[in-house]
Formats: sequence, C-alpha cells, structure tokens
Amino acid sequence: MPTVPPAQLVDDYAREVTSRLDRLTALARDGGLDAAVEIVADAVAAGGVVHAFGTGHSEAFAMEVAGRAGGLIPTNRVALRDTVLRGHHTVDELYGSPPLERDPDIAADLFATVTREPADVFVVASNSGVNGSVVGLALLAQEAGHRVVAVTSLEHTAAVEPKHPSGRRLSEIADVVIDNTAPYGDATLTALGDVTVGAVSSITSAYIAQLLTVLASARLVERGQEAPLYVSANVPGGDDHNRALEERYGDRIRRGA
Repeated sequence: MPTVPPAQLVDDYAREVTSRLDRLTALARDGGLDAAVEIVADAVAAGGVVHAFGTGHSEAFAMEVAGRAGGLIPTNRVALRDTVLRGHHTVDELYGSPPLERDPDIAADLFATVTREPADVFVVASNSGVNGSVVGLALLAQEAGHRVVAVTSLEHTAAVEPKHPSGRRLSEIADVVIDNTAPYGDATLTALGDVTVGAVSSITSAYIAQLLTVLASARLVERGQEAPLYVSANVPGGDDHNRALEERYGDRIRRGA
C-alpha cells in the first residue's frame, strides 16, 4: 500500500483528537457535565472524598483526578494493586491470565480496601465499560449508597458484550454517564492498513477529568465554599499547603503506589 507522509498522519490524528475535544468543550459549555459536577461538588462540600477508579490505561484517568497539582485534595485513586498492597492477593494474580481486571470477584476485595464515609462518591473510567472489576465496583458502590459517575465510550460499550455476571455495563449502572467520545476499538487512523492506530481515550478522558475538577471547584466557590486544591509540591510552600489540607481526610485519601 502507498506510504502515508508523516505530516499527513500528524494532521489526521490532530483532527481526530481536536474534534473530540471540541465536542467535549461544547458539551461542558452547554451544561452537559453539570450533573456530574454537582455530584463531585456536593461530595466535597459535605466533607466527602471522590474515589477514582480505572484499570489498564483508564488508570490514567484516576491519576488525573487524584493527587495532582491544581486538583481537588479530597480525592483517592483506587487501583487493582490495592488488593495486593492492602489485601490478600498476590502479584502473580495481579498480572495473571486472564487479567485481574476481568474478574468480577475481585471487586469485593478491592472495595474492601477503600476507607469510605457516606458523603463519598465514585468516579469510574473504562473505555469498554464491561470488565468484571469495573462493573462490580460500581455496583458495590451504589449498593453502599454512594453516587457513581461513569466515563466510558458509548460507541465501544454498545458494541461488546458485558463480562460481569449481572449482564450489565458500566453505562447501565452509573447515576451519571459521560461519553469519552472514543470510537470502537479506541484507535482512530486506518491509513496504515487494516489495523487502526492512534488511540484517543486517554486524551479525552484526561480532559474530562480536568473539566470536572475545574467546574466542581468553581461551583464550590460560587456557593461561598472552599475549593480545597493542590498546589504543586515543586513550588515554595506547596508541601505545607497540601499537607495541612490532606490531614483533614486522614487515611481516606492515599498517595503513592
């Protein structure tokens, strides 16, 4: 097949990314994220913590929500490795085959590692929205009375079968669903042959995470409430500022591995 010039690949991929970011920008501007923003702002205002969870590359979304400069301090990243670090599972299980993320039974063990209070909420990201751990955790959070926000590809999740025994997708469980706008299979370019290249879900999900943070913080300020935000640890006084606010939440927020 003909060789595609690198400049064309760059332009094509840039269009795929920017067109999706433009859609999300318009959605946010028109109030399409307001329901999720309210859930996050209400939780923070009530002294709650936002627990963010994603497996595989969707863990990047949780990292974007929890524990970064300019982000909300009452946030906690939930990860499958918590079942090894704080549970009874082994490293071999974590990296076994099939992947632990597809095991619906792991959700209960993972949920047990999360220190929770009634005002807490869960924000769960999964491009496919069908793996057992993701669906299972969302179900357990709801059963425990917590609101759940999902970030997923509606196109992809509609095209694949659920893997959780409930037969449900993440998008069918969450109180609020945000479409990350990624296509089926995530990758966007076909110019190199039959296999597509150029995934977009990590970029769009990170943008969604930041939009939720920005808008929830603004909502708190509008109400006359504090938006407890991280200052970069790499600026003078950052550590002291962050540590003083982190102490309010104790072991409900975890930073590290």
